[in-house]
Amino acid sequence: MQLISLDDVRAAAGSIAGVALRTPLLPARWDDGLWLKPESLQPVGSFKLRGATNAVTRLSDEQRARGVITHSSGNHGQALAYAARRAGAPCVVVIPDVAPAVKVEQVRALGAEVVLVPPPERLDVARERAEKDGLALIPPYDHRDVIAGQGTVGLEIAEDLPDVDVVLVPVGGGGLASGVSTAVTALLPHAKVVGVEPELAADAQESLAKGELVAWPTELNYRTAADGVRVNLSELTFAHLRERLDRIVTVTEDEIRAAMTRIVREGRLVVEPTGAVTTAARLFHASELPAGRAVAVVSGGNVDPQLLIATLS
Repeated sequence: MQLISLDDVRAAAGSIAGVALRTPLLPARWDDGLWLKPESLQPVGSFKLRGATNAVTRLSDEQRARGVITHSSGNHGQALAYAARRAGAPCVVVIPDVAPAVKVEQVRALGAEVVLVPPPERLDVARERAEKDGLALIPPYDHRDVIAGQGTVGLEIAEDLPDVDVVLVPVGGGGLASGVSTAVTALLPHAKVVGVEPELAADAQESLAKGELVAWPTELNYRTAADGVRVNLSELTFAHLRERLDRIVTVTEDEIRAAMTRIVREGRLVVEPTGAVTTAARLFHASELPAGRAVAVVSGGNVDPQLLIATLS
């Protein structure tokens, strides 16, 4: 299976310029050796805008005119809706019917058609609709252009903090970790990229430990509050992570909530549970991580207000 290259990531950086924000590195007030990469500051509140924009940009004019479709728990759906609207392309988003209402509402607000389905049906429904209406299926992570777009997060980290020792990235479907590890390992051979998963959705850790793709059933992955990582790896992302990721560590639900509180109160950032898993790893599992200067990718801030209030109270 052909992996993406640093050249693919650099090309994606050109494609997304002017749409996705180049996010800064913010020093953590509570840890002199930690910087936060706040992808929550993107126009749609998550890193997903990078991959979605790159994928839409690379479609033909004819395909953009027909439209695009995806399946998403919310963040990729928002990103694709935003990128499609800018490109003048119709957009359909198939969303699990248990997704946070705030994410569903934001997808609709961006002009996309929303189709709500039970979580196990999301991919099949998206594929059927794509075939029926001639739409381009742009999945959340199992797509080379999407992975290359997400890799621009790692490109920016390497440029802004070249002496970083470890980059912490959330792992769900593996698109972000695949792209970031591609860029960072190519540009900074000394640095390690470490994936972070909730222990209640640790299919990627098990897959890498066994050396083969392992899929956890929906009812297991959906136990975690980190809704952005409730999906399994694909063959494509597994191939990238097996080759380029240093390791995966897991965090508990209590640790995720504690990290959210720290980021909001001391980092002055709004963060969703998935966006807090990397900081949780640094806070509670430092002994399992490579030593040195670290960047924690805060992947998104699209959190249900009631969940955020409950977490901070």
